[in-house]
Amino acid sequence: MVASAIGTPPVDFRILGPLEVWCGGERLPCHGAKQRLLLAVLLLHAGETVSSDHLIDALWGGRPPRRAVKALQMHVVQLRKLLARGDGDVLVTSPAGYELHIADEQLDLRRFEAAVREAHAAAGGP
Repeated sequence: MVASAIGTPPVDFRILGPLEVWCGGERLPCHGAKQRLLLAVLLLHAGETVSSDHLIDALWGGRPPRRAVKALQMHVVQLRKLLARGDGDVLVTSPAGYELHIADEQLDLRRFEAAVREAHAAAGGP
């Protein structure tokens, strides 16, 4: 589990339905299609390093801009600014790419998956 700083509320991510980011009861503005897509890809791979090449392909498909790496870096900077209102630096850069460090409880998809597992276990299923 990712611990938040003292007095800093954790960020809550919602991808089941419209993509939303909440912090301390306030919805954070996630503007622009590229920023939202970048966040969605990172959330679907939370806890894993996602390569720059994979992110560039996700954002631009077969038609990346000439300076795609620089454009990706700019989108990451903007996303970091958005996420800085919560847990601190949850978006980590490595030589291999980018990784979103969040607890399972911070993502509605993971909470849903856990609830399904609990329901199956309670029903005696797999």
